[in-house]
Amino acid sequence: MSRFWIVPVALVTLLAGCNKAPPATHQAAAIYRPSPTDPTPMGIAYLCDGRKEVNVVYAKARASVTFEGKTWRLEYQASDGGLRYSDTSVEWQGRDDLVTLRQLRDNRALAFNCRPAHKI
Repeated sequence: MSRFWIVPVALVTLLAGCNKAPPATHQAAAIYRPSPTDPTPMGIAYLCDGRKEVNVVYAKARASVTFEGKTWRLEYQASDGGLRYSDTSVEWQGRDDLVTLRQLRDNRALAFNCRPAHKI
């Protein structure tokens, strides 16, 4: 009778080795824009819906926003719980992780659901 317990124990031990969790995937570090008071320029490339790309260089309460070959120099505007840079024609507005480039004259989104992809 003592031999019969060896088979279940061996089977459980064998199966326990097969139930290992997969290795953890590497998660990219979040990319945050600098504080509006930071004088050091920092560039971030954003990927937006429709595979559009917006490049932004932040420095000292300004943002140089480049989209489809055009660059705007935008001024920081105080905003509750997010970011907002604008001039008389466009606005770069949202949160650190989700931003929209909008044309002000007709309130049309030029690029939306923009997420930081990498530093430039």
